Amino acid sequence: MKVAQFSAFGTPEEMIECIEVEDVGAPGPGEVVLDVLAFPINPADLLLIEGRYATRPPLPARLGAECVGRIAAVGDGVEDVATGDVVVPLTRENWVQRRRVKASDVVRVAQDVPVAQLAMLRVNPPTAWLMMKKYVDLQPGDWLIQDAANSGVGRCLIRLAQAEGVRTVNVVRRGGLDEELKDLGADVVAVDGPDLSERVKTATKGAAIRLAIDAIGGEQVTRIGDCLVDEGIILNYGLLSGKAPRLRADQTVFRRLWLTGFWLAPWLENMSVDEVRELYDMLAARIADGTLDVPVEATYPLEEIGQAVAHAARYRRAGKILVTPNGPID
Repeated sequence: MKVAQFSAFGTPEEMIECIEVEDVGAPGPGEVVLDVLAFPINPADLLLIEGRYATRPPLPARLGAECVGRIAAVGDGVEDVATGDVVVPLTRENWVQRRRVKASDVVRVAQDVPVAQLAMLRVNPPTAWLMMKKYVDLQPGDWLIQDAANSGVGRCLIRLAQAEGVRTVNVVRRGGLDEELKDLGADVVAVDGPDLSERVKTATKGAAIRLAIDAIGGEQVTRIGDCLVDEGIILNYGLLSGKAPRLRADQTVFRRLWLTGFWLAPWLENMSVDEVRELYDMLAARIADGTLDVPVEATYPLEEIGQAVAHAARYRRAGKILVTPNGPID
């Protein structure tokens, strides 16, 4: 059985390797074995290899926050899933050909939903949904602003917001993305710059924007903070700039802006099993009805994990990078 692992922190494509290990074996009571059909490479995965994530695992380490698989075998007492079911594991270490996990740690998903999209279900869609829903009570017609709008989370947020009637200002770091993002449902697309707040005010006709979602950090946070009304909330969920989020004193003291972080893991940990399943059922249904659809730029076999990781780290990609450990997917 092949797995991807790294034995030292550093440049991801240099540290990651594909190795042979023993098979996971037969499932025990309450367990399932699944064949991993596909997994994406996320920014958090790269940060983990670099040693810059929230946690640093003991080495050597396996990684991978999400994947989609097909049940190959079930153990005694398993009733919620059966052999042949397509499932999304809620556990990590998914950059492998096969997994053996508790049946309670997988969510069965519809068989007729594109596998590539299901591979990206666990992280980006719930991140976008929870950030949009759990911090500010947005009603149809209200606005939010986000940066990294052409990212996986950004695209999910555009589509989910449109479905909820929430309007979006979408900040990007380069031109040429207007048509693409507006086709997804973006209301306003703006290239970042020192006059961002003035342009956003004009484009939204002075709308009161109460929620900002940031994946970049650094001075980008300062600029989107200027687009918010007093006491607005900024959610930071990434550091694509490599710099900590920054606000000016007048923004924190006089305008009382709130800057806080979002991490999906504690949200899921504090939900009941039924709530987690309901969340993913709802999001899978949004994939099935076409609301959610994230482009895929390339797929790689597990044996080429180094090349896949290098590709995922490139700037100006047009979609996610997927790995298919057990051969091509439809």
